[in-house]
Amino acid sequence: MEAPYDTSRAPGAGTGADTVTPADPAAAAPPVRLTVRTPDAMRELGRRLARLLRPGDLVLLTGQLGAGKTTLARGLGEGLNVRGAVTSPTFVIARVHPPLGAGPALVHVDAYRLSGGLDEMEDLDLDVSLPESVVVVEWGEGRMEGLSEDRLHVVIERAEGADGPGPDEAAAGDDVREVSVTGVGHRWAAAGLSSLMDLPGRPDGPDGPDGADGADGRG
Repeated sequence: MEAPYDTSRAPGAGTGADTVTPADPAAAAPPVRLTVRTPDAMRELGRRLARLLRPGDLVLLTGQLGAGKTTLARGLGEGLNVRGAVTSPTFVIARVHPPLGAGPALVHVDAYRLSGGLDEMEDLDLDVSLPESVVVVEWGEGRMEGLSEDRLHVVIERAEGADGPGPDEAAAGDDVREVSVTGVGHRWAAAGLSSLMDLPGRPDGPDGPDGADGADGRG
């Protein structure tokens, strides 16, 4: 079957051109671009991205309602080996997932209702050290960049023109997402983001709970 990831559009694929050294901590390297064809593949992308994360990292997830942000965050939690199922933190704003091993905790934030940005984040009084955790923020763009000069921006968009001619193809096309992963700051200049393009071909899995992005369907 067709691999769930299409890396042909990734800039500098196979050349290392996507891992340049930024001129300053606020600079961004060219994004790694992927086509993710199923919810299960989105979850697998999260697991693989987790391998590149370390304590103190900030990940901002951007996308429309139901784009797949929480599905990706669920894969991140699995890859980091943290306690508890990662679900949408919409009604609690933030949820802390302690590590099951020696790795960092995962702090999963939904900033959709945080109009005050960082001030409100500090008011949450989380029982965890943010510099020793991985912080993943849905709806964080424009609100949470001040948490760290070094951060990872993940943008998920529905693919245009992905629907097939018949009902089965159209249903599969509805799951196709275009994902760009951009590292900002020196932390990500040589962090190996291009390794995300080296994903083995996997058969498309059946649609299941992985396709749901939280109880409210917002993720």
